[in-house]
Amino acid sequence: MLHFQYSSTINAPVNVVWQFHERDDILNILTPPWQPVEIVRREGGLDVGAITEFRLLLGPINVPWVARHVECQENYLFVDRQINGPLDFWEHRHEFKSINGKTQLTDSIKYQLPGETMSEFLIGWWVDSRLQEMFKYRHQITKKECEKINNRE
Repeated sequence: MLHFQYSSTINAPVNVVWQFHERDDILNILTPPWQPVEIVRREGGLDVGAITEFRLLLGPINVPWVARHVECQENYLFVDRQINGPLDFWEHRHEFKSINGKTQLTDSIKYQLPGETMSEFLIGWWVDSRLQEMFKYRHQITKKECEKINNRE
């Protein structure tokens, strides 16, 4: 099992950062434009049972990826888990922690590549670098947008 984590501090209270993640268009906002991903649907907001469906565009091959929210504690965390997709396992924790009026946002992912040990050895570094790139982008956008909201209030 592989693990990835990315954390940043946002100069806005937790409720502002949480509400930003509740937006209907959040996946469009947080998906890096260079990623070969199509957002098919998002239903249920952040609540337990919410569904998100993507299509990974890998050349001529389209790979479906469906995740379901399995845990949600408002203003604290939500967790999504792959129920159909390219990985043997994927669980993504989004955690929001209040620190002196700011928010520490942490994305933690546990995942297992098909072929386990061999694929982890061969491409685990590549997957990790793609995740690093994606979450750096997501956190930059979140920081920019939430701090803009916070400055207006």
